[in-house]
Amino acid sequence: MTDPPKMTDASPVAWGADGVPRSPRFDDVYYSSAGGLDEARSVFLDGCDLPDAWAGRSRFVVGELGFGTGLNILALLDLWRRTRPDGAHLHVFSVEAFPMPAGDAHRALAVWPELADLAARLLAQWPRRARGFHRLAFVDLGVTLDLAIMDAAEALDAWSGQADAWFLDGFSPSRNPEMWSPDVLAGVARRSAPGARIGTFTVAGAVRRGLEAHGFQVEKKPGFAAKRERLEARAPDAPVSPAPRAPSAAIVGGGIAGASLVRAFQALGVRPLLVEAVAPGAGASGNDAALVMPRLDAGSGPIGALYAQALARAADLYDQASDAVIAHGAVQTEVEPKDAGRFDRIAQSELFEIGAVERLAPASVSERLGETIAMGGLGFRDARVVEPAMALGDWLRAADCIVAQVAAIEPVGDAWRLVDGEGGEIARADIVCLACGLEAARLAPDLPLAALRGQVSMAVAAEPVAVIGGGYAIPTRRGLLFGATHDRNDASAEVRPEDHRRNLDLLATVLPALAGQLNPADLTGRASLRAVTPDFLPLAGPLAAPGLFVLSGLGSRGFCAAPLLAEQVAALALGAPSPLPAPLAEIVHPGRFAARRNRRLMRSAKVQVAAPT
Repeated sequence: MTDPPKMTDASPVAWGADGVPRSPRFDDVYYSSAGGLDEARSVFLDGCDLPDAWAGRSRFVVGELGFGTGLNILALLDLWRRTRPDGAHLHVFSVEAFPMPAGDAHRALAVWPELADLAARLLAQWPRRARGFHRLAFVDLGVTLDLAIMDAAEALDAWSGQADAWFLDGFSPSRNPEMWSPDVLAGVARRSAPGARIGTFTVAGAVRRGLEAHGFQVEKKPGFAAKRERLEARAPDAPVSPAPRAPSAAIVGGGIAGASLVRAFQALGVRPLLVEAVAPGAGASGNDAALVMPRLDAGSGPIGALYAQALARAADLYDQASDAVIAHGAVQTEVEPKDAGRFDRIAQSELFEIGAVERLAPASVSERLGETIAMGGLGFRDARVVEPAMALGDWLRAADCIVAQVAAIEPVGDAWRLVDGEGGEIARADIVCLACGLEAARLAPDLPLAALRGQVSMAVAAEPVAVIGGGYAIPTRRGLLFGATHDRNDASAEVRPEDHRRNLDLLATVLPALAGQLNPADLTGRASLRAVTPDFLPLAGPLAAPGLFVLSGLGSRGFCAAPLLAEQVAALALGAPSPLPAPLAEIVHPGRFAARRNRRLMRSAKVQVAAPT
């Protein structure tokens, strides 16, 4: 299998004289000129026995190979909103190696005015054209859509879900054989739930035999319009289990991690209880402003991919929150000589949409920042400065909240009991998520969390463009926030004059003229403790005890990472498909440190056995 070509800003679409979009790459149409919507309903919805297949279900998962214009998904959403079981959630996973720009999709979908409202909603959150997973949501419809921009076989390996229905809608097998390869069909089988249904327009012998080889019962059906036949297939059934009741969930901690979890659980149809010791945002999430920026990685490995995906998701969600965004975009300046080459590679990475990260010469940096800067940098279009109180308030508005200090978590049957310092019960729930920063290590002592004290400084000054280098500076609603200190083994929340001077020194590395205008005596500030892990990557996932989860260790990137990682934790807790490709889920799994220790012990044991006596 060949690697996919580099992503470009060119559209993969050509328009025929009949107004139907075509792919020059595969010399095939995106949908039938006889009627794309009718084709989608006939081949895919009817072919997968929808809506009957989801009747009585609380959760239903649809997989699709070939997102294209999004027409199949709109037909699916239209059917779902008319026949959705009460309180049910639809999860869609779609794959597209060559995504089209939103403008082409708008032109293609404008043909069907009966879908105009849904099309407008899809186009409003049209996914970025960057390699990786992209999440879209239609919360009022109970729908989550994850779109994988990558090769189909790679996407199926990376996805965690099990589809109840499949739309196989790649371009024709004779023109796009990789989409229908044995590896891809094996991936479809591996990611199919018992009894899964498949609908596809093709009756190619290789596809039919490939599905049959994986245990599917395959049947030819009358085709659409001039096409004589199509295929329907079904995986073997499993014994029917009664639908589980909706679980109860409690979240400990009301900072950005806890608020993100509340939003993520509610998006999946579960209203959790929030338990906060003081008040939402009282801890490290309580500054006047927060910078939403990724951790940079010069390569295109899992760390870089994780934070690129997190930035895109965070930007979308903060933009949807009421009045949460203070500023759009940020500049990161070079600090060391090696940064020039590193920034070149980052700007060329396919992890970011073309144009979302711009390589800046010193003159461009100076123009953006309003003072002469000798270093080059990177411009991040999707960076944000947010007001934490507004973001948390928006996501917690409908939440049930108890103000209490959780002293311990105790198992009770298949559930958990949250108790206070006197042993009294605060609440009990099937699922408990620890999102309380360093406090999570007290409630789950095996968590490898350490304190990192940070003090920020604030001034009434001209609001700068958000900038990060040796330090950072961002606008607030009332002026400027900058810093921040990073002190290990220091648990003090006291604001210190000497730390203001340290922050001014940091500010001088990125905005020297502004730093020279500020008087340390006029500064105010705030100190808080961040939770960090030994590898400075978050903890997002299950703990060893069933029903217990954690989202912590976010360090100084909490407002970037928390929204996406909360969706990961909520998905794992509720048995829904993950928003993260498998390699990214692995690097934030809470059990990774124990797994590494076990691997080291096994290697050591092998060495001892092999050593001569």
